[in-house]
Amino acid sequence: MTEHAIIIEDAGTHIAAYVPGLPGCVDAADTVPEREESMREAIEFHIEGMRLCGEEVPAPYSSAASMQVAT
Repeated sequence: MTEHAIIIEDAGTHIAAYVPGLPGCVDAADTVPEREESMREAIEFHIEGMRLCGEEVPAPYSSAASMQVAT
C-alpha cells in the first residue's frame, strides 16, 4: 500500500482533487466523502493504466505547505 498527496479544491459546483505526483490523475465529486472514495479508485485505476502501458509509476511523495500572502 502506498500513500499519495492529493490537492482538494472547492470548484463551486463540486469538490475537485488531483494528485501532483501522478499527472492526469484527477477526480470530482459532489461531497468530500464521495470524493475520498472516488479519488482512491482514480489513483488505483491511473496506476494500473500506467503499468499496462509499460510506463514507470513514480514513487509517491507527500509534502504540504501553507503560506500567508498579502492581498
